[in-house]
This record gives sequence, C-alpha cells and structure tokens, in this order.
Amino acid sequence: MIKIEHLKKVYPNITPLKDVSVEIHDGDVISVIGPSGTGKSTLLRCINQLEKPTSGKVWVDGVEITDKKCDINKVRQKMGMVFQSFNLFGHLTVIENIMLAPMDLLGKSRQEAYDDGMRLLRTVGLAEKALNYPDELSGGQKQRIAIARTLAMDPDIILFDEPTSALDPTMVGEVQAVIRDLSKTGKTLMIVTHEMNFARAISNRVFFMDEGGIYEDGSPEQIFDHPQKENTRRFIKKLKVLELIIESQDYDFLGMAGQIEAYCNKNQIAPKTASRIQLVFEETAQMLTSLLENPRIQAICEYSEASETAEWTFSYGGERLDVTGKGDDLALSVLRGMTERMSYQWTGDAEQPNQLRLTIRS
Repeated sequence: MIKIEHLKKVYPNITPLKDVSVEIHDGDVISVIGPSGTGKSTLLRCINQLEKPTSGKVWVDGVEITDKKCDINKVRQKMGMVFQSFNLFGHLTVIENIMLAPMDLLGKSRQEAYDDGMRLLRTVGLAEKALNYPDELSGGQKQRIAIARTLAMDPDIILFDEPTSALDPTMVGEVQAVIRDLSKTGKTLMIVTHEMNFARAISNRVFFMDEGGIYEDGSPEQIFDHPQKENTRRFIKKLKVLELIIESQDYDFLGMAGQIEAYCNKNQIAPKTASRIQLVFEETAQMLTSLLENPRIQAICEYSEASETAEWTFSYGGERLDVTGKGDDLALSVLRGMTERMSYQWTGDAEQPNQLRLTIRS
C-alpha cells in the first residue's frame, strides 16, 4: 500500500526526518508514538505531500507520489487526513461540510452526497447535528464531524495527526470510539498519538520515532511490554535519566551530589526516594572507587514517573568484580537497607563488563 525509501526532511534549524524507510501494508493500523519533536506529524505530512520531502521517495499503490509528474490531488482522493484543529468551514452547516468535497471532487449529485453524508453522521453518532454550524458543537463533536467529512471521500488510507490532542479530556473517548470502529473496517490507518493505552488497544503495529526516523517498529506487545531498544524502553516506562561519569578516585563528589539534587527536584521525586537515590550513589561510588585502581565508572539513574520507582546502574571496567560479595560490609549493609534488589552481571566482551544494578526501596 505505502512504501517509503530514505525519506528525509530538513528545515532551516532542524532535521526531524533523517532517513525513513518502511513498508505499510493494506489494512495496517499503525500508531506513531515518540517524544515531541521527533518527526511524527512531519512523516504523515510527507506521506500525503502536504510537506515536500527534502529527499527520498514515497509510493502509494505503486504510484510514486514524490515524482513531480504525479497528480497528487488524484492520489489524495484515496488518502484522507484528519488534523487536530478540525478545519471545518464555519459558514457551512455540518452536512454541507461533509457534502462539499464529494460533489466538487467526485462529481456526486447533491442528493447522493446528502444521503452519504447523513449515513456517515449516523456512523459517528451525530445525525441530529446535521443542520448545526461548527461553532455550535463541542470539540469532540467537531472532530467526529471532521472524521465523517474524511470518510465521505471513501479513502483507502486515513492519516490522523494527533486527533485528540486539542480536546478536553472528557471528549477524548468519543473520538477514540469512532477511530476504534474504523480500525475494524479494513482501511489502512496511521495515527499519531500520545495516548499509549489507546495505541496499544487499537494497533497491529506501532512505530516509535526517535533519532530522526522510525527507531523501533513492532507489535504493541513488543513495543509496550518488551521493547528491544533503550530509547523505546525509557519512553514507554516514562523514565527520567541522569548519567554521571567517575574517572578517578578523587572525583567531584560535591558537584555530582548537586547534580543528583537538581535531577530529583526537576522530576519532583518524593523526598524520601530522593534521599535514597543520593545515599545509594554515595555509598556505591565510594565502595567502587576504593576497590578499582583506575576507576572508569558510568552511573545511570532511571526514575519512572509511571511507577515512581528509581534504579541505579553502575558499569565499570577491569576484571570481574562482584561487589555484592566482596564489597565493604558496612557499605553493603547500608545499601541493602535502602534497596529492594541488588544484582551483578558480567559481560566479558563489553567495554565495561561489570554491571551493578540497585533498585531503590520505595
């Protein structure tokens, strides 16, 4: 259905899409997720050519739509797009908004367009609003009308650009219900969304976008339960990350303590958990630097907003050194009192083969 090869989009100050290559199959329901600014909406806009790619190619049903000779308006008749801002004509009634494109672009008679429009209004549960104007509707109702207007062109592909982001939370569910019904019709859907539960429930594929492309592509089970890549894992678990590097036994203890305090304050970590994060770092760093002759230690703290839990991971070089068995007894006793779990792993071919993981007691 859609084939993308080496798609790139460059703006004057940013390059949201560096190299995107992917195939989207007939009937796929794809949720596109990821941090803000990672090119999710840009990808959709390049697919339907609202944005011209800097380089790369896009095919729809075997037609290269990035070719200058392509009649993009003809292609768009089979590819609808729903925006977060509705884009309804304020001077037209609801039914007139829906009838307009089928009459102008598909050549339907006024009666045929009206009959189809009313059928679609019943589909989205708003037939009684046919003669209302857009400013008489709630945000959720406007978005359902926008979906009905898109469906009036009978597209094979529908692109949704954050369709619920402009809505009051109480209205999100009604729009999601319409999209959920659409996902069962066999149409190809791509949905940019920040609603993770919705993405998980509706999709057969999930694109996680980061670092200028589709960073990870998988089933909802893979992406949400067993992500293969680190950035995906951190995003799904809503992890806030702090990284510290210790390169000598005389490391900047006070400077790092200040960084940890700022990290805890920024992420509004509960005082008791913040204190334990600080103390676990201090005890572990002191123990490792006393045992390593030439320390090179990477310390990463991950705090999960979702579960309000924190974990330190210390990676270091040298020979196998499991401090959970060889460390200072007093330090280990303190650490055991502040952690739920301490685990050690050796990976012989890694640059820093020793890894110590400490889960902070909640």
